[in-house]
Amino acid sequence: MPFQEIVRSPVYLQVAEQLREAILAGRLAPGEELPTERELSHSFGVSRASVREALRALQAQGLVTRGGAPGRAVVAGEVAAPAGDVLVNLLRLNQVGLEDLVDFRSVLESAALRLAARDGDPARLEEAREALAQMSGEMTIEAFDEADVRFHVALVRASGNEAMHLVMLALRRAVARHLLEALRAQRDRRATLGRLTREHAAILKAVEAGNADRAAALVDRHIRGFYLG
Repeated sequence: MPFQEIVRSPVYLQVAEQLREAILAGRLAPGEELPTERELSHSFGVSRASVREALRALQAQGLVTRGGAPGRAVVAGEVAAPAGDVLVNLLRLNQVGLEDLVDFRSVLESAALRLAARDGDPARLEEAREALAQMSGEMTIEAFDEADVRFHVALVRASGNEAMHLVMLALRRAVARHLLEALRAQRDRRATLGRLTREHAAILKAVEAGNADRAAALVDRHIRGFYLG
């Protein structure tokens, strides 16, 4: 039986992995300051240089920032951003096509809305209602785009599935530029925004009514119809 050679990880990677696990497990909360480099060096029994390299690695992953007191790192408040950056880069490098992302998003939102309609917390739909109310008035393309993002993210969050919520945040970041471009390319922007608002209202109504199948079908048609025609 063939075996792979054992690889000894550098000390700083071992430190980074322990801190990473603490962040992802919630033992270090978003916005919380990490101990100083000196304190971490003492806790891990390693040099400050190793701690410094570990923090740089975590910063590159988007898990910590240098925003606290001198010599201290802070747990990032938005851990979904790095995943969104990866999807944006893959999209630009043509490693993942827009159509594939749209398919994925449609599957994700359809599943999330089924959960929201069946077992979701009605109170979590309030943010979606507020976003929809904003769309009903006169607004710029950019303002509509922001309201659209809040609406869809709020509905996914209403499913109660945090994994779906985080993936949705990354997906929206990846397709944001395409949404704005598509909206700006519309010949009759007012008619398009009106149609999209009515579709949003129908989707929300289906979720509020507990009609899981209709909610899933409507959001699937809404997403694919706009991006893929």
